Amino acid sequence: MSTIPIGDAVAGLMRDGLPVRFEAYDGSTAGPADASVTLRLRNRRGLAYLMTAPGDLGLARAYVAGDLELEGAHPGDPYDAMTLILNHTKFRRPSAKEIVELVRGLGLSNLKPPPPPPQEHLPRWRRVMEGMRHSVARDADAIAHHYDVSNAFYEMVLGSSMTYTCAVYPELDATLEQAQAEKYDLVCRKLGLEPGMRLLDVGCGWGGMVRHAARHYGVKALGVTLSREQAHWAKEAIDREGLGDLAEVRHSDYRDVLEGDFDAVSSIGLTEHIGVRQYPAYFSFLRDRLRPGGRLLNHCITRPHNRPEETGAFIDRYVFPDGELTGSGTIVGAMQDVGLEVAHEENLRHHYAMTLRDWCGNLVEHWDEAVAEVGLGTARVWGLYMASSRIAFERNEIQLHQVLGVRTTDDGVDGLPLRPTW
Repeated sequence: MSTIPIGDAVAGLMRDGLPVRFEAYDGSTAGPADASVTLRLRNRRGLAYLMTAPGDLGLARAYVAGDLELEGAHPGDPYDAMTLILNHTKFRRPSAKEIVELVRGLGLSNLKPPPPPPQEHLPRWRRVMEGMRHSVARDADAIAHHYDVSNAFYEMVLGSSMTYTCAVYPELDATLEQAQAEKYDLVCRKLGLEPGMRLLDVGCGWGGMVRHAARHYGVKALGVTLSREQAHWAKEAIDREGLGDLAEVRHSDYRDVLEGDFDAVSSIGLTEHIGVRQYPAYFSFLRDRLRPGGRLLNHCITRPHNRPEETGAFIDRYVFPDGELTGSGTIVGAMQDVGLEVAHEENLRHHYAMTLRDWCGNLVEHWDEAVAEVGLGTARVWGLYMASSRIAFERNEIQLHQVLGVRTTDDGVDGLPLRPTW
């Protein structure tokens, strides 16, 4: 049993007090009684999660397992609560003596880590057993962890577009579906697609880009994805929409594509999974798939700087195992170093914040169905992840860049207009 009330221990670590109400299973409390948000620690397992993995991982474990409850915000969109906590909660670093007293007071038995929730992926050191980082086998496992949740669940969250990448909002009041269609059309315009051209879309998801390009631009489009569930859904959509003569989606690693001389290559939301050390091989491979004069559009989440930075434990264990982000400058440099002329780039981070807002809105609307489909723990992971990502984009902690490159001809012809027309 603890000798220090848990609420007192929490309050003692706050420099300026708590903006939310905290209630613990031992009857102790902290924070204002009339706060709009309440955090409720339900049991000793939750305390053990917090003590054995301080920071976002411990909080995530306790929340996903149901040991830490959030009252005053919908679990499908805890954005307002998270914003309040982030804006007004400042931890102070306890002294070594205080740490010893806290551990003794809260109980040494709580230093034994409980088993993590089933939604949590293996830590990186354990994933070595699954193969080298970014090997074909290990990449396939990481993709399956994130994308093979349930097609029905993704339909609830993503909406009719079934597009799990940043949308482009032509107007502030545009719908999610309008914004996703605009995103695909923007990519098509940047790639200069015309009827009869051939497009390769790597990491094609549920085939949205492939189907848009085939339907609206008359190109012959091939998409590849490591997710079996995505490929199955995409093939059915292609048949349903009568695009089988133009569009194809394969369950395959992009590295297994043997065809070449494509007029255009699109990579929308794949680079995050590649790994920075693999950029030279990745962009070289895509360049070699292009004909001279062909264009590559790379669309991915980036950091606002180019310094190495590890992904947070919550994202790595629960959302994107083995994911890596870097700055747009690194991506531009990697594309240039393999012989691509970088012709245009832009940052769409505000659009991704709006996209995440709308995905959270969909999850709230379909909450009961989503929980029935994937379970409460997984649904909580997605609400937490999407709301926290929205905040990160709004605060410029992460960005979304599109970079357009061209494989020029030997005499330097790139086929681009004098000024961008998109």
